[in-house]
Amino acid sequence: MIRFVFRFFGFWILAGGFVALIVDGTRSIAAARLTFTSAADAWSAVSPDTFALARARLTDLSTWAWPDVAAPLLGLPLFVLLCGLGFLLLAIGRARRRSRYEVG
Repeated sequence: MIRFVFRFFGFWILAGGFVALIVDGTRSIAAARLTFTSAADAWSAVSPDTFALARARLTDLSTWAWPDVAAPLLGLPLFVLLCGLGFLLLAIGRARRRSRYEVG
């Protein structure tokens, strides 16, 4: 059951990554140059209050959490972050391969 949940969310997040890739591709064609939407820009456009709250909480948690961990991750293009997370969840939810030597 847990594998199903990981695969379910993995496929949806992977689909979101492909949608973000299509949006970035369309914007790149329209602008006649390569443009990417960072995860931070997308998050702050969707919900600026939660973005500011997360930034404040991570800064309060430790001095290195925001500038050294969260900011570089959120600086990645959105499709890279979503596709990477989707593939990770799919790998976690992958069905276990049975050995041909296993009894039972």
